Formats: sequence, structure tokens, C-alpha cells
Amino acid sequence: MRFVDEWRDPEAARGLARRIAERVTRPWRIMEVCGGQTHALVRFGIDRLLPEAVTLLHGPGCPVCVTPTATLDAALAIARRPEVVLCTYGDMLRVPGTERTLADAKTAGADVRIVYSTLDALALAESLPDREVVFLAVGFETTAPGVAIAVAQAEIRKIVNFSAIVAHVRVPPALEAILAGPERVVDGFLAAGHVCAVMGTAEYAPIAARHRVPIVVTGFEPLDLLDGILACVTQLEEGRHEVENRYARAVRDEGNRAAREAVLRVFEPVDRTWRGLGDIPHSGLALRAAYRRFDALERFAPQVGASRDAPECIAGAVLVGKARPTDCPAFGKACTPDHPLGATMVSSEGACAAYHRYRSVG
Repeated sequence: MRFVDEWRDPEAARGLARRIAERVTRPWRIMEVCGGQTHALVRFGIDRLLPEAVTLLHGPGCPVCVTPTATLDAALAIARRPEVVLCTYGDMLRVPGTERTLADAKTAGADVRIVYSTLDALALAESLPDREVVFLAVGFETTAPGVAIAVAQAEIRKIVNFSAIVAHVRVPPALEAILAGPERVVDGFLAAGHVCAVMGTAEYAPIAARHRVPIVVTGFEPLDLLDGILACVTQLEEGRHEVENRYARAVRDEGNRAAREAVLRVFEPVDRTWRGLGDIPHSGLALRAAYRRFDALERFAPQVGASRDAPECIAGAVLVGKARPTDCPAFGKACTPDHPLGATMVSSEGACAAYHRYRSVG
């Protein structure tokens, strides 16, 4: 397949792996930020091509996975209201809340629908003026522009029965939190190419300089990832700590200006709770005052009790690189894709789902 096969060439991959082995002289720990990268690394066995000195850590790169249980519980409370149609992406239906999932709520009679974009939910609101259409908006900076455009369109077109549960999170503050923690386990990062394609690379430079850590922007194919690992190892061996764009066919340093402007016009940074990382300052997005009437949490003020995760689930440790999915005693036993205990086994970008799909259990 043109523009894919050339990035999956086995001999070229082995060549890059040899160059990494020749370059490395001491142990290094490199964390990929995106769950799409995690799935590619595990699917294609890239970690098994690398020398033992290079350890890959799986980071909090799945927005479904880092959405806290409290947000799911609020969405469930709103979905149960008879006037509400709750729309979201497919992965979110099976993410466990404290007691149940959105799929359970749908089975019990709630009107929960899968959509492919926020504009689908907006169109649904326009076609159902007697219902309240609520979009559960999760994602990194990649999906935020679509939600921003939908909210702006709702304002322009006076679609008053549309609102959103905004659970968007921002990647740079999460990297800062990982590096600033008392148990730093990361020597370098592979930054997510799709996030940088939207927001650019400027926000990463102060992090790289402050924490003396290389941040290499990569794509999602095997050669992209191996090339990014080689660049990261090279910086580490040379004592450099720079932001390096190795995904130039998709990423410009300034990002996508139109998308960035849409996000900045509609959203503002706020503190946000992440599963596994806790509260991170300025790591989320919330609707600005001019668009606050489209905030579903303010519109419906859902009443929920104390949220909790399954006690045996170690997703929080997996999301910050302190554990691998196979370290969990429930992995592949009490926790499977059919009966997940945590979001990392549900999401198409979750590390536990990747290991379960591509690696032997245990």
C-alpha cells in the first residue's frame, strides 16, 4: 500500500535496530506518549528488536484511559435523564464507571449513541429539537478542534439543545507531571505526531530544557518509531536535550494554525484530574465564559457519589510507566476485553488491550 508499506519494510527496520544497538552504551528508558504508538510497538514487536539497554515505557497516551471514573459517572447520570441523547465515540461505551458502563445504561433504556464526530452530534441536536443532545468529548489536542468548531456552530446557528461534557486533556502538562514526580523513570520521550500536527512543538521546548530530557516527535509506523528511538538515544548518548521533529511529513513546528485558533477561541486551560496521574495544573480544557452555556455539567449538574476504580486494577501504574500490563494479576484472567476492569483494557489505544491482543497472556 503506497505510503504505508515503505514505512513497514522489515529489512529497513532491522537496519535501524542495528544502528540503535551500535549507538547505545548505557541503559536508557524512553516513553512513548501516544497509545497509537504503543499498539504499533507491541504489534510489530519493535521492543523485541531493541538492545536490552533500551527500555520502552508506555505513557498516558490514551485519552479514553486517562479520563477519570468521576467523569464517566457524571456522564452516566446525565444519560439516564429521559430528555437526553448522549453521544460519544465507540470506545467510551465500555469504559467502567464506578458501578456500570454507558453500554449498560443503553441496555437499561438510556438513549446512548455512537457518533464519528462532534458535528454528527450537532446535526442530531438540530434534527431533534425536543431532546437534549449531549456529547461526551474526550481526547487530546487532536480532537479538541472538532469540538470547538461544533460549539461555535451551535452558537452561530442558535442550536440551544446541544451541550458537551468537556473532558479534553493537554499533553505537555502531563509530561511535566511525569518528570517532576518523586520517582522519575523516564530519560526521553517519543512525542505524539498527531498532537504536534495540531498544536506544534513550541510547548515542548521549555520542558526539554528544564528537565534536560530529549523529546522526539514521531509518527506511528515501525520505521517512524525506530527512527525516533534512534534519534532519542543519540541525543541521550551525546548529552543533548532538544525537541526534534522526525515526523516532518505531517508535523510543522507551528502546528495547524486554524485548528489552534479554533481551540483557543472556544476553550481555556484548566486544572484537570487524570487517571493514574491525579490533579495536573492547566492540563485540561474548559469552555470559555462566552460558551459556558454549552457546558453539560453546568446545564444538568449531575449528582454522583464518590467514584472508585476496581481495586485490583493497576491501570494507574501502567499509565505512568511504573508497571506493564502483564504485571497485573488480573490481566487476561479477571480482566479481558470482554470483561474489562479498567479503561486500559477497553480502549483501542490502551496498553493492556495491546498486550492482550498481540502478546501471549502472562
